[in-house]
Amino acid sequence: MAERTADTFPRLLVDLAANRPDDVAMQEKRYGIWQPLTWKGYADRVRDTAHGLAALGVERGDIVAVLGDNRPEWLIAELAAQSIGAAVVGIYPTSIGDELRHILTLSRARVVVAEDQEQVDKLLRLGQLEAARREELAASGQEPDADELPLRIEHVVFYDPHGLEQYDHPWLMDFTELEATGREWGEGHEGWYDQQVAAGDAGDIAIICTTSGTTSKPKLGELSHQNLLAMADNLTEVDPVTKDFRYVSFLPFAWIGEQMLAVACGLSRGLTISFPEDAATQRADLREIGPDVMFAPPRIWESMLSEVQVRIDEAGRLKRGVFGWGYDVGDKAARARVQGKKGGNAAIRFLADQVATRPVRDQLGLARIRRAYTGGAPLGPDVFRFFHAIGVNLKQIYGQTEICGIAVVHRDDDIAFNTVGVPIPGTDLRISDDGEILLRSASVFRGYHRQPEETAKTVDQEGWLHTGDAGYLDEDDHLVVIDRQKDVLTAPDGSRYSSAFIENKLKFSPYVEEAVVFGPKEAGQGMTAMITIDPGTVGSWAEHERLTYTTYTDLAGKPEVYDLLAEEFTRANEDLPEAIRVKRFLLLHKQLDPDDDEITRTRKVRRNVIDERYADIIDALRRGDDRVSISSRITYQDGSSVLRELDLDIFDLTTYEIPAGRGRRPVWSGRR
Repeated sequence: MAERTADTFPRLLVDLAANRPDDVAMQEKRYGIWQPLTWKGYADRVRDTAHGLAALGVERGDIVAVLGDNRPEWLIAELAAQSIGAAVVGIYPTSIGDELRHILTLSRARVVVAEDQEQVDKLLRLGQLEAARREELAASGQEPDADELPLRIEHVVFYDPHGLEQYDHPWLMDFTELEATGREWGEGHEGWYDQQVAAGDAGDIAIICTTSGTTSKPKLGELSHQNLLAMADNLTEVDPVTKDFRYVSFLPFAWIGEQMLAVACGLSRGLTISFPEDAATQRADLREIGPDVMFAPPRIWESMLSEVQVRIDEAGRLKRGVFGWGYDVGDKAARARVQGKKGGNAAIRFLADQVATRPVRDQLGLARIRRAYTGGAPLGPDVFRFFHAIGVNLKQIYGQTEICGIAVVHRDDDIAFNTVGVPIPGTDLRISDDGEILLRSASVFRGYHRQPEETAKTVDQEGWLHTGDAGYLDEDDHLVVIDRQKDVLTAPDGSRYSSAFIENKLKFSPYVEEAVVFGPKEAGQGMTAMITIDPGTVGSWAEHERLTYTTYTDLAGKPEVYDLLAEEFTRANEDLPEAIRVKRFLLLHKQLDPDDDEITRTRKVRRNVIDERYADIIDALRRGDDRVSISSRITYQDGSSVLRELDLDIFDLTTYEIPAGRGRRPVWSGRR
């Protein structure tokens, strides 16, 4: 691999445009056709956009916000801001209300690059609320609270104009207009852009990523070019990446995982980035490109497994039998590889791959995958094992926004399904006396934006990042992550355990979307769980069973669905120590929603919100009640809402027995 000389993203782009001007840097599918953009074209658009931002008053040290789905304009805006010494804060496209305002006010962003009408409407609404609030205070003679940060938006640049043709708000500007303004501005400032790129420093802030915010409002982590490029160099020393690797970008750029591979590894190794047409075509576009490398949070891998289970269940007896045989062959080979042994007869493995597991990988878009990563939350060992059985080189990683997303990873020849691997080069790891995971490397972030007190709590004077996670090193020096330190519980027998471990066992069922496990408050109460069902797989099962239903709430309340889940959880309990087996569970009447602050945008459960909002349910579960009554406000599409009283059943697993003669459901199937 050639030595990397450039030390900032804009300088990397300049080098790529000079050395590979006609190679494809990125491509976006539009109207069914892949539209390529060369490295030279990419660099030219970044230059024009940088000039346009300068014309809007963006200066070195400013922060530009970007809000929307993945498109070339997202990266163009990011590189343009960095080129003139500004930084970018990415905002999840699903963010609304207080969360959106919090990020915009804390970052003091004056320019927001937004995707489409939906995102523009959010921003205009925020502006209206801000203006109304100021008018109300002025009319009453009050001053704004000293701690209340103002909204500073002056310009909103949108890159999808559909539906915005009639908008005439003074904030608004089309992205193409920004580029045109930049070209005109640049004609009067010859050489200015090159000077700005040359003046950039590796220690400058490149991006600001939000933390997951499981316990409070998300903090803004400042990551420098040096932080991100050190991570890319260290990761690719373990898993080399070349310019010929294909990569499909479909996870939000606001997530550190996407910045890690698409931006840091993408620019430092010159990858071609492909953008799907939209969410509906994402899987087909992924299959069409056939990426070599992929990184996704557990929810993506879990949804892929659920898709396989549903499709296999819909197949005929012959196809089910062939896949079952091929899966068993692949599973035995995967287990042998994990133990450092040969995986059986090579000819049998090849035949099984060709007729059974490769077609499934192809349907998932993983036929060409060389290595895949999962991180951001724990992935259950059973899901992990499934993908290795079908031939996907899936690796668990461990890291945080504060260390550029990755510090620990599995090696190709050293994978254990219950660990996250060993540190990447340049990373020190130790376990503190109280069991906390501590990390140190050149990728540890600069700090939290405008929150020095929080930074001091997180990074000590010796440079150790205090992750807040509890873990230990096993006999092979692999890191095992238990859970957030504050969430690690002690079983009645004195052993420490993680709610997340039990939740992953429950979520391995294709019928479970989310599981929240609660430990006992008093001796003898036992473990309990609140479950949200997967409406797709449970709905498919209900159709197969000819079970009629209307809404999600109706389906989740069916006794037959409770029986279905009871068998699943009884099987899961067999793999758990007696002290931490789930005794009772309840099927929630609604799905957990990030807009209700119940889960984060990366689908991590906000336990403090759950504990407060569902306190009555949790207490009833622990007491051993048969049912619990709750009030739930239902909001309809026309904006009207009604308060409903609901009775939710609680299922006691201690009195349940699996019907005689019923075998264990295969991993790859949803059928009993």
